[in-house]
Amino acid sequence: MAKYDLNSANPVTRTLDSHTGISKKGLPSGTVGVLGALVIGLSTCAPAYTLTAAVGPAASEVGYQTPAIFLMGFIPMLLVALGYRALNAAMPDSGTSFTWATRAFGPWIGWMAGWGLIAATVLVLSNLAGIAVEFLFQSLSIVMNDPAIAELSDNRIINILVCLAFMALATFISYRGMTSTKIFQYITVAFQMAILIWFIVAMFVGAADPANEAGRMPELSWFNPLEVDSVSAFAAGIAVSIFVYWGWDTILTMGEETKPSKGRLSTESKAAMILVGILVVLYVGTATATVAYAGLGDTGTGLNNSAIAENVFAALAHPVMGPAAIMLSLAILVSALASINSTAISPARTLLAMAHYGAVPQAIKKIHPKYKSPHVALMLSSIVASVFYAVMRFISEDVLWDTITALGMMVCFYYGITALASPWYFRKTAFKEGAGAVFSKIVLPGIGGLLLLVVFVQTTVDSMNPDFGSGSNIAGVGLVGVIGVVVLGLGVVLMLVQAKKAPAFFRGDVLSRADASSDTASMPVFDDGLGS
Repeated sequence: MAKYDLNSANPVTRTLDSHTGISKKGLPSGTVGVLGALVIGLSTCAPAYTLTAAVGPAASEVGYQTPAIFLMGFIPMLLVALGYRALNAAMPDSGTSFTWATRAFGPWIGWMAGWGLIAATVLVLSNLAGIAVEFLFQSLSIVMNDPAIAELSDNRIINILVCLAFMALATFISYRGMTSTKIFQYITVAFQMAILIWFIVAMFVGAADPANEAGRMPELSWFNPLEVDSVSAFAAGIAVSIFVYWGWDTILTMGEETKPSKGRLSTESKAAMILVGILVVLYVGTATATVAYAGLGDTGTGLNNSAIAENVFAALAHPVMGPAAIMLSLAILVSALASINSTAISPARTLLAMAHYGAVPQAIKKIHPKYKSPHVALMLSSIVASVFYAVMRFISEDVLWDTITALGMMVCFYYGITALASPWYFRKTAFKEGAGAVFSKIVLPGIGGLLLLVVFVQTTVDSMNPDFGSGSNIAGVGLVGVIGVVVLGLGVVLMLVQAKKAPAFFRGDVLSRADASSDTASMPVFDDGLGS
């Protein structure tokens, strides 16, 4: 078997998986169980944060069908999850989308899938920090009974400085490794989930209160996606709803760190499937309660009021919970902070895998000798997200709204590619395994992948309109469209630069294209300098 050192081409010794050719990267194994993975997944998805940021944009697109669009957003997520589960069982690797797309479609498409994941995470990290800033000042405002304090978040300099402080704090916790991350997440997830359930119940009660003129009892039509006015509105709504589900796949990037499973499914696959089920119930329920309580008015707490669209729960906290509004503000603040910490897991491990296999510079693959965290990749992700947020805060008054919509586009892009990798990789073996394998590995992930890529194309085209999203634009082109095109274009440029500097990966010398029937035991593997 040929083995090469990425740096010298000298023979090296390395332990490798004889079935896939995928090698270890120095991450500590056996540190995370099902519950731990589930908690980290919930923290990454950050229900309290994602819902306050997404309900407004979704309602502005589809109105009373917001619960339907959240339900429809779950369907492609479920289909994609089946593909992820199959790929993870065959090729567990911290690179997930990057590694699987490379093995199925080759290095160029694999690189762009990895870039899509990293870009999406940078967008959401900046958004998380922005939400945390707003709710920090809102919480202080409530505690000190001074509305002027809440307005400090509108000061760009103060906003950016506090945002950078939050990013630094979350990065420090992640830097200290998975054990520190896990303990922090148990505490924060329990708190935000308890407060969020309280808030949902209070909204349903408030919707039935005759004193609430905007309140309405839920109707079956709210769950009918066919009631949405146009394909463009539907696609935009799906892109936003996908944002709220995004993050569950972070669990799968921990495949090299989870404990061994006693059942047929791996530890990380079990946690991922449980997480997806929890999210759909929670999100559809919250969307229904919010629409029922707030209505679609364009003033006050109405969901078509553009002044509250990017942070709906901030406007609803006091009307719904009264003196307990501080609890909701703290829950969302904690949710955002915890999610910054856990969300950083995904790009750091994707960058680690890309560096390990030679797709990005080798310096990024270093593992901290004490904490066993990919600290260089982690710091790089944090710095880029911080710079992006600072720049966007000066370009757009509605930076949170615009980054969420752009995030939805990036998620559709790399989820779509990853989902399609499943039918292509298993195309020669699934039919020999029976009907169940055909549906779970070929048909359903294929449908999910195609749906997401259609939404990506439709949203990209629509986002060029200057009125799309918040209405921010650059030279008459919608800001969301500019973000999407620039981010993907930057990925192409960086890919071409890396291909020129280190062509081995792009020649297929590192991770070659294969399918589930191939014998990949003789595949070349590259040493990471860390040993087995």
